[in-house]
Amino acid sequence: MKHRLLWTTGILGSSFLGGLVGNQLLDGHRAAYAGPLSPLPPAQTDLETSQELALTRLDEVVRKVAPSVVTVDALKPPANPNTRAKPVEESGSGMIVRLAGQRGCFVLTNNHVVGGAKPGEITVTLADGRILMPEKAWFDPESDIAVLKLPEDTLPALELADSDRVRIGQWVLAFGSPFGLHKTVTHGIISGRDRGQISLGPTIRIKEFLQTDAPINPGNSGGPLVDLAGNIVGINTAIATNNGSNSGISFSIPANLVKRVARELLEKGTVSRGYLGLQLAPTLEPLTALRLGLTSVRGAMVEGVHPEGPAGVGGLQQGDVVLKLDAIDVRDENHLINLISALPVSQKVRMTVWRARQTRAVDVTIGDWTTSVNGKR
Repeated sequence: MKHRLLWTTGILGSSFLGGLVGNQLLDGHRAAYAGPLSPLPPAQTDLETSQELALTRLDEVVRKVAPSVVTVDALKPPANPNTRAKPVEESGSGMIVRLAGQRGCFVLTNNHVVGGAKPGEITVTLADGRILMPEKAWFDPESDIAVLKLPEDTLPALELADSDRVRIGQWVLAFGSPFGLHKTVTHGIISGRDRGQISLGPTIRIKEFLQTDAPINPGNSGGPLVDLAGNIVGINTAIATNNGSNSGISFSIPANLVKRVARELLEKGTVSRGYLGLQLAPTLEPLTALRLGLTSVRGAMVEGVHPEGPAGVGGLQQGDVVLKLDAIDVRDENHLINLISALPVSQKVRMTVWRARQTRAVDVTIGDWTTSVNGKR
């Protein structure tokens, strides 16, 4: 501020002296010379106006969302309870929400942050510094979603958006505590949708992630990814990296999946998932598709069929390529897994498969994943 004041004072002094000199000149040569007018300040461009509006909007979103973002710490049991290993300390992020049909405030976070910990071994640090312990906790390892019931009902809460309406290229903000740096905000765009071709360990099988380039790092897990209305479009969960740090490819669980899982956890205590008894190929390679007589890389290729499972009873065979589930075109194996998982047990569906260079219809009845023996989709 001192340099700015000195600079301003210098300008004012020069203007004053210039006025004196100008008056003397005009007195002697008033008819001979008239100085040029001072230039007008440049008009603000549309780009500058847009940038100003964007900055204002980002500020409004941060002010709305930040009070509902929390830090979550948990003392989890060791992975192998039969050893003398110490409990595992885990730290991540979360967000306060209200859930349809439920009273009170809840925290949404990742199962890998709190999974297996008792409510008394979990702490939730609010934006104002207060520390709460959840009254109850629900976990779903297969989708990596956890829900915590808080003891207070009047906390600032966020809304879950309709993630089916999220567009590639849409601006988003990520909130959380990367590397323990609380109240961190980053921004980017939605880079992709329906990402499932990533490995997150054996327990996480339900994968339909939103991809973003908003910087996300260790400690962001469980924090919200929000749109420019300040509503949650996803839960930040994982990054693609070679060294453990952000490389511009991050993944968030879409809000609509979060709604469904949270609703079932609170209503039933568990999540019901459909089951076929199939082993699917990770990818359908272009050369394989052409060899089979297909003209595009679409569908899910069957590598194995459990003979006593719903798919085996219905007549699916090894080598079939599932093209449709009822009227829905199947994109790939992960898409089919997600579609089947979301179906209620005992529902009958028609599958269109590619077999021997022609399409065939196969009718199957959806089984129950939780009671399946082999755990093959």
